[in-house]
Amino acid sequence: MSAKQIVRNSACLNTKSIGPKPKMLPVYKDYLPPCNQHCPTGNDIQGFLALVRDLEFKKAWQKLVINQPMPAIHGRVCYHPCEISCNRAHTDSPVSIQQVERMLGDLAIDQKWAYPTVNEETNRKILIIGAGSAGLAAAYHLRLAGHQVEIRDANPHAGGMMNYGIPAYRLPRNILQQEVEKITDMGVKLTLNHKVTDIVAEKEQGEFDAVFLAIGAQIGRHLKIPMEDCGPIMEATEYLNLVGNDQGPKLGKRIVVLGGGNTAMDTARVAKRLGAEEVMVIFFSDRNHMTAHEFEADEAEAEGVKIHWMRNLTSIHGTEFTMDIMALDENGDAKPTGEVETLKADAMVFAIGQDIERQLLSGVENVELTPDGCIKVNEYMMTGHEGIFAGGDMISSSRSVTTSTGHGKKAARNIDAWLRGGVYLTEEKHQVVTHDMLQLWYEIDSNRNPINEVAVAERVKDFTEVVQGLTMDQAVYEATRCYSCGNCFECDGCYGACPEQGAIIKLGKGNRYKFDYEKCTGCQACVNQCPCHAIAMSPVSDIPFTLKK
Repeated sequence: MSAKQIVRNSACLNTKSIGPKPKMLPVYKDYLPPCNQHCPTGNDIQGFLALVRDLEFKKAWQKLVINQPMPAIHGRVCYHPCEISCNRAHTDSPVSIQQVERMLGDLAIDQKWAYPTVNEETNRKILIIGAGSAGLAAAYHLRLAGHQVEIRDANPHAGGMMNYGIPAYRLPRNILQQEVEKITDMGVKLTLNHKVTDIVAEKEQGEFDAVFLAIGAQIGRHLKIPMEDCGPIMEATEYLNLVGNDQGPKLGKRIVVLGGGNTAMDTARVAKRLGAEEVMVIFFSDRNHMTAHEFEADEAEAEGVKIHWMRNLTSIHGTEFTMDIMALDENGDAKPTGEVETLKADAMVFAIGQDIERQLLSGVENVELTPDGCIKVNEYMMTGHEGIFAGGDMISSSRSVTTSTGHGKKAARNIDAWLRGGVYLTEEKHQVVTHDMLQLWYEIDSNRNPINEVAVAERVKDFTEVVQGLTMDQAVYEATRCYSCGNCFECDGCYGACPEQGAIIKLGKGNRYKFDYEKCTGCQACVNQCPCHAIAMSPVSDIPFTLKK
């Protein structure tokens, strides 16, 4: 025997392929894309983009409306937080997710695609008060669950603030009404011009099993400053409501809008379209502290609206508006400098926030309000009164159409579970894939399509839709830009990189791959090649498989 005898531990030998036994092996995993994580309605964004990429438009729309039943609306008015979080932004620019959604929604209207049908009726009845985005979304999901649903609304048209708050140049009314009709075509009863004043009485008289409150926050806050001999003064929701009812008031040639939110910007742009020659927005702080989205202010300024930053309105006398000139202190708070400034205007519309209609709750026991004046609900979106739920702008939350739509879906799932004697349990979310986790060996510049808009000189003349959207071909191109973060899209990268023949098995289109651990050496070539981080190395002890003997 040699003096340098080699002793091997047989437990470390790999008898099935070349090399030692691996301690780590690859597994296919589904992670959570950041776009999906940030969508208030829980859309499977990656899923419907993949179907658009494959030209499966109807299937893409069907996947989309599993979570969100109004894609033509949201494709126009959503503030697309999904795009803000898109990993593609670190390479060139985000995928234009909203515009792909709009294309699918418009195509569904054009092709008259119907929402899914109800498979089994439960004979349970739910009353929804309010036909805005939260109420409509809740009605859709509850109807799909087999319940009888009735929406009651005080207005002559459905849509809530989508109809009476968002101007038609952002959301054409024919688009809104056609998506509402898709929901009523499912069997949802819509009762308009019906103002509910006693929730409990209507619940009992109609023999409803549950109620969902979704009337939003439509009571404008009052302005408390000295005013003398001044012209017309209106609150923004009242002003926009009149415009929504084709009764837009002509307030004068020079109009002041007070506020720094999206409602203020919409009000200013509407005033321009109604003939005001000069529209001025007054906001007490700087651009970084406004609650309006950046593009809202940009579009208002592009249309000739003058925004007076760092100005706090203190009094109105006739046509003279007096303002304190403000400055930011060391904490970033706006404080008066002691200097004042005046401007001339014929009228003012103030947009300083909205509150809920508390009078509606006066006869309902055990319903509590939060410190900021919203309805208090538990984790299942139920108020303190058994069987009465609330959502949308009525509860403390970010106030937007998309957030309210997400509330409607969540409320519907909780109402359905409660009616069936249980509670709705959400699934545990997967780990979110960040840009640094991707391995973009195919990284190329592929900028998003520009989105066409009506020229400024033309669009201020009327309420024609400003944003024109993408063509079908452009939408398909946008879908191909998706990185499919954290989820396999069958690029064959792992299959081609594997040095062990047969260690990765293709299962056919749509079924991805599987590993043959008899042949896998754990070399990580597949992991290093996977661009979307859909493969991870896992300890052998955590993988349920048995080697053949």
